[in-house]
Amino acid sequence: MSSHLAAALVVFCLIQIAIVARMGGSLVLHLALIAAIGGYAMIARGMERRWEMLDQSGLSRSGLGLRFRRDVAQVWLSSIACSLLWLPVAIIFRFLFG
Repeated sequence: MSSHLAAALVVFCLIQIAIVARMGGSLVLHLALIAAIGGYAMIARGMERRWEMLDQSGLSRSGLGLRFRRDVAQVWLSSIACSLLWLPVAIIFRFLFG
């Protein structure tokens, strides 16, 4: 799970940085970007702790496999979806403040 979380964090950051840079981001957008990345890192650490506990729980291989596939799909979908939320924010910010 650690590898997936790390790779998803990198993708999350790259998409957000590309969107903010493309929209001519101001200091406010850059500070919001830092906050979003920090929030993602905290959520990822919570997911990592969950998997540490699941690993020690003694669940069967099939039970862990099912949870792993579900969590990996959630990590990647949320990483991409949440980073694309910057599009409307950046568009509205650019419209309001030029």
